[in-house]
Amino acid sequence: MSKFIINGGQPLKGEIEVRGAKNAAFPILAATLLTEETCVIDNLPLIEDILKMIEIIQGMGAKITWLNERKIEINTKDIDPEKLDKGLIKKFRGSVLLVGPLLARFRKLKFAQPGGCIIGARPISTHLDVLKQAGADIVPEEDSFTFDFDGKLKSRNIILNELSVTATENILLFLANFSEDTEVKIADCDYQVKELANVLVDMGAHIEGIGTHELKIKGKEKLKGFKHFVMYDPIEAGTFILLSAAVKGNVVIKNAPLKYLELPLKKLKDSGVPFDIIDETTINVRPWSELKIEKVQSLPYPSIGSDILPLFGVLATQANGPTLLHDPLYENRLKYLEELNKMGAQIIFADPHRAIVNGPTQLFGIEVNSPDIRGGASLIAGALIAKGTTIISNIYQIDRGYEKIEERLQLLGADIKRVED
Repeated sequence: MSKFIINGGQPLKGEIEVRGAKNAAFPILAATLLTEETCVIDNLPLIEDILKMIEIIQGMGAKITWLNERKIEINTKDIDPEKLDKGLIKKFRGSVLLVGPLLARFRKLKFAQPGGCIIGARPISTHLDVLKQAGADIVPEEDSFTFDFDGKLKSRNIILNELSVTATENILLFLANFSEDTEVKIADCDYQVKELANVLVDMGAHIEGIGTHELKIKGKEKLKGFKHFVMYDPIEAGTFILLSAAVKGNVVIKNAPLKYLELPLKKLKDSGVPFDIIDETTINVRPWSELKIEKVQSLPYPSIGSDILPLFGVLATQANGPTLLHDPLYENRLKYLEELNKMGAQIIFADPHRAIVNGPTQLFGIEVNSPDIRGGASLIAGALIAKGTTIISNIYQIDRGYEKIEERLQLLGADIKRVED
């Protein structure tokens, strides 16, 4: 099993480039299942979860060709959903996005319970609810679901139970194959939903309200193939921005879609972190002299996302006074803070969703465990701050979301290396 060994205290300086957005690539890969024509997707991040998604699609019989390192050609004309790899589906959350397009196209489907990060209860109840509203009959089994659809939409007014990114994407993927006008309300409007909606429009669907919480969609039975360049990842950009701030680095982050990070950047500025926005996709984070963060709460876009909150937790260990962290969605999202406490942080857990970080504190290198993708990235930041050597185990979780992160940080001067047991 791989581990990271990190010697902290090294100054970080230089440039780092953001890769393609993992969470935007998932639904776009799923959209290839809606057409028998060839699709081309460029700027894919070469990470575990994306490669697994491609493997599942190929396992059903899709013809896939890599045109270059990050560009792929897919034709799903001859796929068979009965060949779905149950084991792979259980390994990552993004696999749930295959349900909508497969059910729309084949009408019947048996699908395993998707897996992913252990950051709390993550039921797919909202996905099931919107598909039921649309007319699907769903039978839950021990570790899977059986879906049956007669081809007739039951409702033209779909209302989500919550602002769920993936449930919004799943119902859009489903409805894109039907020519009836349908409204989707309480829709999420984050970057990955916009990206998918634009792809579906390119395929021939008509969608109004892109970027809002109320969408109107009219699909087509025969959708076209598409060519698409996946946008750069706001979460990875936010990770590198906050990591640079935590270590007092002087780092330029390129390919950063800053328009999706307006509130996190305001929070940094208000806290005392200086930075220069060079252009709409480039930012230079500079060392700070005094830092104070009173509260950081994660909420749906355009607020601070749950995937970025863990990096604020590390930054808070270096701030003056208490910082309240609040993640109302996932009760285990704060689990990485237990590892930071082992490193010397002074963090009090108020309840599963809230913690108070008292700073500044000196962190010390020890052996810690990566609990999930974003928690693992935060532990890298903590290790870069810490005095001495930190060993991070279970870095498979980090690899699921960040491409060769150690090699990219090495270019900034970080003393980090990957080792095998």
